[in-house]
Amino acid sequence: MKRVAIGGLHTECSSYSPLEQVREDFTRSEGDDLIQRANFDFAARGITPVPLFHERSVPGGPVSSACFAAQRAEFMAMLRDALPLEGVLLLMHGAMFVPDVTDPEGEFIAEVRQIVGPDCIISASFDLHGQITDQITTNLDGFAAYRTAPHIDVPETYARAAKILADALDGPRPCVKWSAVPVLVSGEMSSTFVEPCQSLYAELPLDDEDEGIVDSNLMIGYVWADSPRATAAAVVTATDPDAGQAKADEIAARYRAVRHDLTYDMNSMSLDEALAALELPTVLADSGDNPTAGGVGDRADVLAAIQAAVMPALFAGICSPSAYEALLNGASSVTVGGALGGGGPEVKLIVDQVTFAMDCAVVASGAQTVVISKKRRPFHNFADFEALGLVLSAHPLLVVKSGYLSPDIRTLPRQQIMLLTDGAVCQDVLAQANEHRPRPTFPFQSID
Repeated sequence: MKRVAIGGLHTECSSYSPLEQVREDFTRSEGDDLIQRANFDFAARGITPVPLFHERSVPGGPVSSACFAAQRAEFMAMLRDALPLEGVLLLMHGAMFVPDVTDPEGEFIAEVRQIVGPDCIISASFDLHGQITDQITTNLDGFAAYRTAPHIDVPETYARAAKILADALDGPRPCVKWSAVPVLVSGEMSSTFVEPCQSLYAELPLDDEDEGIVDSNLMIGYVWADSPRATAAAVVTATDPDAGQAKADEIAARYRAVRHDLTYDMNSMSLDEALAALELPTVLADSGDNPTAGGVGDRADVLAAIQAAVMPALFAGICSPSAYEALLNGASSVTVGGALGGGGPEVKLIVDQVTFAMDCAVVASGAQTVVISKKRRPFHNFADFEALGLVLSAHPLLVVKSGYLSPDIRTLPRQQIMLLTDGAVCQDVLAQANEHRPRPTFPFQSID
């Protein structure tokens, strides 16, 4: 039986967020849970999986230097203890930002390679919003990224990366080739639910059928980190290096050619415009403070506007540990907004009724119902609302902190508007500091 270690780090980090991520922000998977997460029948391929650990956080601000150093040191120590190994399966994201480390994932993967040696097969899965560098690709034998945004193919992607590894253990050994694309837009402007990305991503499985090609990928990159490695890219796993590079160049050219067609996958406007055009039932997505893209999740801009307009609405949710604790202690009123440094107005809520579940307080306050969370988190799935005892049909106006809507929320039969709001992941990327990204990069500079 061949021994394959499994593990990795998974987060994306806005360099515009004031909220630094620390070790306690990460949730760990290990043991059998981690083996199951890989979504692959290792035994059927004569492989003994050796789970190390996988740490994942809700996207946020920069990962502290101490946190990354501790994660890296612990992982590498466990990797050394697991030797000898024939393979390593890394479940990564690719958009980590550490203030004093230019290429966190690249350094992490390079150290894995140094420990396991040149003969060991290393395959990795990435989020399509990850960043790619030579340090990453030269130290990998296999690469597979999500092909959907919103991401509904995560288990399938893990399985693709695992299969690449298993196939390579039986030969031939592949390599990873890539081609940078000087285009950098938000995920909301490159959803695979709409054109042009719908067709671009539909082509990738067809690319895999070409001779010498194993797995084809288009990386949109991560726009909210002002970093030298911030770029889109085509990445191809191939058994024929020349064919792999040619395919990467081809995919890159396709994406570059449609850059002017990239647009939001839903009706998008300012908060004032949305309130003026509001027709119930509606769901509003507070995109600038979206915690699943790196937003802080504590801003109350939308709540303040709707409270002033005396509109009934359900807000899911606003993060405020202090307000949550006050409510647990019986407070009759709380203030939310900017509790974690995200900015925006403060809003006072008079508590008419409150219930608690899942580290959240559901506060009825006048015409509004506000979910106040103890920890930063999204509310994307119907199960999130059911766990809180909330019936969405009873709330014609729903506000979620999101960019493009999750698959569940997207199915709601109501008007859907993405609000172009302020925050650490504001869609007005041209207004953000741009000191370190490669130049020229569209839309920051012309590449015509």
